[in-house]
Amino acid sequence: MERNFQSAEELIAALRAGEVTSAELTDEAISAIEREDKAINAICVPDFDRARAAARAADAARARGEDRPLLGVPVTVKECYNVTGLRTTWGMPQHKDFMPDEDAVQVSRLKDAGAVLLGKTNVPIGLQGLQSSNPVYGTTNNPWDLDRTPGGSSGGSSAALASGFGALSIGSDIGGSLRTPAHFCGVYGHKPSLGLVANRGMVAPDTPALPVDLDLAVVGPMARTARDLSLLLDVMAGPDPLTYGVAHQLALPPARHERLGDFRVLILDEHPFLPTGSAVRAGVQRVADALADSGARVERHSALLPDLAEAATLYTQLLFSGSVARFPVEALEQLQVRAAGLSPDDQSLDASRLRGMVLSHRDWMAVHHRRELHRHGWRQFFDEFDAVVCPVTPTPAFPHDHNPELLECRIDIDGVEYPFFDQLVWAGVATMPGLPATAMPTGLSPEGLPVGVQVVGPMFEDRTPLRLAELLEEKLGGFQAPK
Repeated sequence: MERNFQSAEELIAALRAGEVTSAELTDEAISAIEREDKAINAICVPDFDRARAAARAADAARARGEDRPLLGVPVTVKECYNVTGLRTTWGMPQHKDFMPDEDAVQVSRLKDAGAVLLGKTNVPIGLQGLQSSNPVYGTTNNPWDLDRTPGGSSGGSSAALASGFGALSIGSDIGGSLRTPAHFCGVYGHKPSLGLVANRGMVAPDTPALPVDLDLAVVGPMARTARDLSLLLDVMAGPDPLTYGVAHQLALPPARHERLGDFRVLILDEHPFLPTGSAVRAGVQRVADALADSGARVERHSALLPDLAEAATLYTQLLFSGSVARFPVEALEQLQVRAAGLSPDDQSLDASRLRGMVLSHRDWMAVHHRRELHRHGWRQFFDEFDAVVCPVTPTPAFPHDHNPELLECRIDIDGVEYPFFDQLVWAGVATMPGLPATAMPTGLSPEGLPVGVQVVGPMFEDRTPLRLAELLEEKLGGFQAPK
């Protein structure tokens, strides 16, 4: 495999052995971007001059005997992270000239680990949606099929990784924004446990970079191998030094098992709110077969599993309650009128989205209490199981759809159309209770598109789904470069 597609772990070994320099790796990555990114449009804010300077500094540091976790490794970051000297716009034209005055905490951690920042990757406007297109930077295409989306909102990062533009990237996830792009582009992404990774500086350009605790949303690593996810998570994880970091130190427990055959796994490929397409079901089955062949305990049903329909409803209400926080009063009043007109019998996801948009604080607290009951249910579930394997979305990457009215968009599942946002129910399996989830490729669809699954693990036991993904990677083959 050519060096641009090697893992970070392989590049670090080559750098330590003196087989290559960071300057060479950086020049090769920049050459690949300049040669191929016109068609992909993954790198929306290049930073090549400073990258070359950082690579030379990394080589000089290594010559002095220094060795940091990512010393000299070329990486990218999602556009929404503040980087001193680079624009942060979130794809919004009104902020096209915004320049932050300090790095996001995760950008600082990358730099402290010795990584070489090639630039920033594209996002949807305001990070809203499962595609990556905006009026500032244009549309990012899927390297496997330019007529399809790489996903969103970390779609630029997944497209960059699949194209060999850097060995690692960092993104964010609230509605599958790490996991969906990984699934669509055939790479790896890890949604950490809620609160495990500090998010300060991954913030909209009109918002102060404060050390706040986010509800549902996390930041996390993306890579071309499961082991690289673990490598990058070790750099990223830990409390913000301005808050919990004053008193807390991180001590993630080890993975529950080291052998594939020792894992106890529940397999899910059906959801009560919408069907799963045949290509994704086949990907889930490949994982189930690999587990069974290795002697793992594989189940398809469990009375301990928290109710998926209620979980999807809670997730939808929590997600959309945050989405309207800055709506004008007049728009909110219109939503309240529409929500009041809903029938109590209407328990559809469309109704849940509308109800979520107008939750009072009292109502939100009631939904949050039900979430805590689900979290307790998951704790009981993980006494008997180590992980859940399920879809990320019901289909592989779909064709570009630039309709700005996302609530009007549709997703085609084996020839039948469903509301676009309904596919978020699979992301919500892990997001609503705050569980860690590792997205990993399982092979290709009959159309030749990547198909992935997510491995969901116990709260703050992130090393368990990561280790299971690593073992499955050995069994199934892992990343493939786009043909």
